[in-house]
Amino acid sequence: MYTSMKKIHKDKDVEPTEFEESVAQAFFDLENTNKDLKSDLKDLYINSAVQIDVSGSRKAVVIHVPYRLRKAFRKVHVKLVRELEKKFSGKDVILIATRRILRPPKKGSAVQRPRSRTLTAVHEAMLEDIVLPAEIVGKRTRYAIDGSKLMKVFLDPKERNNTEYKLETFSAVYRKLAGKDVVFEFPVTEA
Repeated sequence: MYTSMKKIHKDKDVEPTEFEESVAQAFFDLENTNKDLKSDLKDLYINSAVQIDVSGSRKAVVIHVPYRLRKAFRKVHVKLVRELEKKFSGKDVILIATRRILRPPKKGSAVQRPRSRTLTAVHEAMLEDIVLPAEIVGKRTRYAIDGSKLMKVFLDPKERNNTEYKLETFSAVYRKLAGKDVVFEFPVTEA
């Protein structure tokens, strides 16, 4: 029998939480009711889903998708996020590929760690996943006298209409997942 449980695959046979089951059910419903997304969602599934408080009463739904399926999810990203935001009314939906950070190899070890598994590379890729469909066009890091860091990320102005209301959500989700403070802005254009 084909059910919503086919839409979520957890590592090591861990049981999904109630919230993850509701997200999987939303995926299942979209596949069965939406003709545009039916063929695209047929082979796609998620790893996990969490709900993050953004500010006050606003919340974000962060859905982790398998790394292997990230390209397939990117093809339908805009439609899928729009439909999921309708299902979870009042919540911003963000899709992130599940990536693994490996520790540096021990001294004298012949094993090399791939660059894509370093903490920096994973955090950079996570940042790009969060702001999708917008693209990052610039970054600045500001170091305060007290030792704190603040990163400013400039997004492509073409996507301003689609992403401007989500800037606060982007920074809250990145702070929760990576532990770094980020401010998202659009570059100021000179007339």
